[in-house]
Amino acid sequence: MEQDHYPDALLRRILREVRTIAMVGASPDWNRPSYFAMKYLQIKGYRVIPVNPKAAGTEILGERVYASLKEIPDKVDMVDIFRASAAVPPIVEDAIAIGAKVVWMQIGVRHDEAARRAEAAGLTVVMNRCPKIEYGRLNRELSWGGVNSRIISSRRRLEARR
Repeated sequence: MEQDHYPDALLRRILREVRTIAMVGASPDWNRPSYFAMKYLQIKGYRVIPVNPKAAGTEILGERVYASLKEIPDKVDMVDIFRASAAVPPIVEDAIAIGAKVVWMQIGVRHDEAARRAEAAGLTVVMNRCPKIEYGRLNRELSWGGVNSRIISSRRRLEARR
């Protein structure tokens, strides 16, 4: 597949079919992008299993944290990679080994060789995109980033109406 453009139909299919996501590089820090993405995807009905060796054995947003993909006892549909591009190849090998169907590399994360390896093994690959942002965009949520802060509204505040 051409790795700079992904048809909306492909992204919709992935987001419709995936139920369990392993998030490699998930952070327990509430102000990190991976935390926001994990929380958003959970709210949208996905089970997101955090993978972070430094936080293994703890919980993030109610889910046990695992040190590696291979330690997750449950079936994983998609591996979402929140790590530097150089860290991608062994993560892709683990994704193949656990039978994941999709490898999704976050914004700024790209590794063409690992993508070819995953595709050769039958996985669908998305690079340099965020599933949180794509979900919000494809479902026409409030903003392109998929964030509905409930602060912006077309309704006047009660005080302003008086």
